[in-house]
Amino acid sequence: MTLFEHRSRQELSSRAPLAARMRPRTFDEYAGQEHIIGPGTALRNSIEADTLPSIILWGPPGTGKTTLASLIANVTNSHFEQVSGVASGVADLRRIAGEARERLGMSGQSTILFVDEIHRFNKSQQDVILPYVEDGTLVLIGATTENPSFEVVSPLLSRARVFALESLSDEQVRLIVSAAATDLERGLGAMKPSVDDDAMTALVNLANGDARTALNALELAVSATNPDTDGVRHITVAMVEDAMQQRSLRHDKAGDLHYDTISAFIKSVRASDPDAAIYWLARMLEAGEDPLFIARRLVILASEDIGMAAPQALTVAVAAQQAVHFIGLPEGRIPLAEATVYLATSPKSNASYMALNRAMRDVQDTRNEPVPLHLRNAVTGLMRDMGYGEGYKYAHDYEGNFTPMQNLPDSLKDRRYYKPGDQGYERTVRERIERWWGAGRTESSPQDD
Repeated sequence: MTLFEHRSRQELSSRAPLAARMRPRTFDEYAGQEHIIGPGTALRNSIEADTLPSIILWGPPGTGKTTLASLIANVTNSHFEQVSGVASGVADLRRIAGEARERLGMSGQSTILFVDEIHRFNKSQQDVILPYVEDGTLVLIGATTENPSFEVVSPLLSRARVFALESLSDEQVRLIVSAAATDLERGLGAMKPSVDDDAMTALVNLANGDARTALNALELAVSATNPDTDGVRHITVAMVEDAMQQRSLRHDKAGDLHYDTISAFIKSVRASDPDAAIYWLARMLEAGEDPLFIARRLVILASEDIGMAAPQALTVAVAAQQAVHFIGLPEGRIPLAEATVYLATSPKSNASYMALNRAMRDVQDTRNEPVPLHLRNAVTGLMRDMGYGEGYKYAHDYEGNFTPMQNLPDSLKDRRYYKPGDQGYERTVRERIERWWGAGRTESSPQDD
């Protein structure tokens, strides 16, 4: 290496973001993820023994995926190659694989390929790696923030072990930030930052378990603060909030967080917990979730989980959807909140939904018999001669506008699909059905599980 190249690397290192400069160099400096990388774990042992299998590191941003890969690069005797799912293509992968095959054949040295943001590789790019992982030419380390079940092709996923990284705790983020603030070699120690306790608490809180976000905000706050006469830079809550601007929200519109959060929202409404439901609603709105997506899910829930226990719930949900569509955000959040609370506090019943499921199961599993003759319309003389409409009882001709009549095919005449509960308006419906058809009509039929 020439003197010029050495200076260039030093300058690049000094200009690198704080998060990159403070990347741990040993396992002792690595914070968090003890469940997968702590002493005695299978992954830690395989790394230290230089027998690493192909792995996928899956976790939120700022939890140490790239850092862990760099630690592996420092420890292993294998040749280490790093590519980006954003910037690299098939040609790069074929070149690396070819060189890895030559290296393995000539010196017996294996090659570790680290693919950052592997979810950005399309199927064709992932397929290029597959045969080399399969025959041992390459050991793959893939890093992704997206669920590998959906973003990594099945053949490649089956040949790698997935390790799930967790968001860092507030204490772990605090340790990382404190170390960066005092480190004279790689951190900000030479700038003499003095971070108030409440400023540190605010920084850790706003980072939401993302160490990179915390370090970037700390670096900006320190750089933007003028030193006092002693050269000390005092960092306050206001400076932290100004540097951070807003909480680092973890959300996406198509990945796991999207589905996990809407699932928490729907299940909270179903559980009749308005406080939890409103919280998850606020989380989604603050993260920029499509409000019409939320409204559509409320419309589904109104029929699926409330149904006849409070039939007006569907009207409220549809009205909220129309209101959001009409007025948009930010005001559209208000009818969404009203509908959320209304549905969460409504009596619940899935009887209508379950009735449809039972009926559809019979449609799929039993013979589709002809419609009974008495239920058919006799619109021609031929049809009347064939018995169409014969024996049909017009309900309005009878007292109370009701008279018993068989309306199912003979093979299903004893089936009971709709079994009303005793919540809200559905109790009234149950009593009405029992008054018309007898108590047995709301009980299970013999064929039911």
